[in-house]
Amino acid sequence: AQAVALAARVLGARAVVLMPHDAPAGKRAATLAYGAEVVDFDRYTEDREALTFEHGERLGLPVIHAYDHPLTMAGQGTAALELFEDAGELDVLVACAGGGGLLAGCATVAAALQPDCRGGAAEPEQRPALREAMRAGEPVKVPVPRTLADGQQTASVGRLPLEVALARVHDVVGVGDPELVAAMRLLFERSKVVVEPSGASALAAVLSGRLELRGLRVGVTLSGGNVDAERFARLMSSAPPDSAAAGP
Repeated sequence: AQAVALAARVLGARAVVLMPHDAPAGKRAATLAYGAEVVDFDRYTEDREALTFEHGERLGLPVIHAYDHPLTMAGQGTAALELFEDAGELDVLVACAGGGGLLAGCATVAAALQPDCRGGAAEPEQRPALREAMRAGEPVKVPVPRTLADGQQTASVGRLPLEVALARVHDVVGVGDPELVAAMRLLFERSKVVVEPSGASALAAVLSGRLELRGLRVGVTLSGGNVDAERFARLMSSAPPDSAAAGP
């Protein structure tokens, strides 16, 4: 949302962003400050896909899909490109999965740069959209769950990201809210990095011990810092110190 808003301002274009009414206040404020118009919707009762295309058609504006588009996937995949440039070879790359754009982009980059790198994904335990889709071989719509991982509260994964995931992703782990908070606290205390719950899901999956990673060189995505200061403080105080430090 913020990237689209800023890009539109630079280009002198109009940007209308659909945003869940309960999105982090900081994310909303920044999107508005960059000059975009924000349209609220209820993520639990309304269909974001249908609303997006309805608004695009009514306003005469092109739709920039948040994840189900090759250019979106390619742009998000640059995170993996930078990781490989900085870290070198990896045995496994685990990415956060909501709609699947970041996951697909990262998996594509990994396949191009290091074909033997194993792909992994993390999604909310309460929202098995990717796990169900991988089993079915097509997108599966699931109820939007109540979870701290608001960045992963999509009802399904995109069709294009799923095609990549079926070919490139080997393991998908569901992580619970306590695991997300523990990973956030570990990042804050050990690395001095502030990450939103969704952005910490890949690390939470690694720390869960549900992936076979011992002795391997593992990369993870930390995708997003959209968490308000007050909420971050509450979450940090709810997690025991070093609650995820031991790892698998």
